[in-house]
Amino acid sequence: MKNKRTVVKVGTSTLTYENGKINYRRIEALCKVLSDLQNSGEQIMLVSSGAIGVGMGKTGLAKRPVQTKKKQALAAIGQCELMFMYDKLFGEYNHSVAQILLTRYAVETDQKRQNVINTIDELLSMNIIPVINENDTVAIDELEGNNFGDNDMLSAIVAGLVSADRLIILTDIDGLYDSNPRTNPNAEKIAVVEKINSDILDMAAGTGSNRGTGGMITKLQAADYATKRGVEVFVISGEKPENLYEIFDGNNIGTKFTAVK
Repeated sequence: MKNKRTVVKVGTSTLTYENGKINYRRIEALCKVLSDLQNSGEQIMLVSSGAIGVGMGKTGLAKRPVQTKKKQALAAIGQCELMFMYDKLFGEYNHSVAQILLTRYAVETDQKRQNVINTIDELLSMNIIPVINENDTVAIDELEGNNFGDNDMLSAIVAGLVSADRLIILTDIDGLYDSNPRTNPNAEKIAVVEKINSDILDMAAGTGSNRGTGGMITKLQAADYATKRGVEVFVISGEKPENLYEIFDGNNIGTKFTAVK
């Protein structure tokens, strides 16, 4: 019986405080839960945003810069800090991590895609947790808003490549609502989405924090991509990483997007 594979995507707003500095308590809880799930026999892959946000905190910037070259520099600064942190925190639970930085060019041909798959497969066979991020330092497309999309689409592509069983997107909202819950107190959460159509896409409020580039629309696009490749997708709040256990226990605490059979 093959091991179950789960891709967990975590966004900048989950990893940092409003001022851009690292939320250590939350990240430590996330690493503990993912380590525990790995111990249970699950093969975990972490797609992590946050390099620019962490870089902002490290350099004392309160607002995300507009200039691409400044964002590239912040990504370079923040990625070091991000991997140092993951290496240390996962290490406390006896798990090793490996860094994989991707651009869309890394998956544009069959040969390049297979190279990525081979690397991830080998790491998983070694019980290593891959930590995957957009290579913002050299790939400026995402920084300008038109590449993977704040790692949401990247996480969906990775999930499809490795034939993951599920993709869980941790974000600063606990699912898809029929209108923007930040402005409409009567907004209702959609528990299950069986098909992503124009009506569902219209529900995306397009909200995002000032530390990331994504919003609900990029999560819907990622869910659409992944579900069409047989991957079940969940969008849940990242405020309490322990909520990941609910998904594995069969409870739906956010919005579930069913895989297309």
